[in-house]
Amino acid sequence: MDHEVHIYTDGAAKGNPGPGGYGIVMEWVGKTYRKEFHEGFRHTTNNRMELLAVIVGLEKLKTESTKVLVVSDSKYSSRTFAKIWRQRNVWNACSPHCS
Repeated sequence: MDHEVHIYTDGAAKGNPGPGGYGIVMEWVGKTYRKEFHEGFRHTTNNRMELLAVIVGLEKLKTESTKVLVVSDSKYSSRTFAKIWRQRNVWNACSPHCS
């Protein structure tokens, strides 16, 4: 494993649907290096923004061997990705909040 990254995500929409967006903070463990990303949309939903934040954060990774911790306040996105990763056998361990 080359690196370890923590990806913090959040998404929201005012109204559902309505205007919304997502934000991502990526921090490399053991380094002072950090990146931030965000994007807004005129017509979206809260769930879409929560999921898109995680997807975009993972897409920003440049190395497949990077160890990743995704942190989200969204039970919806946590459960969605836990289910997908378990089905594909890429889920090593799930936090108690994802069950």
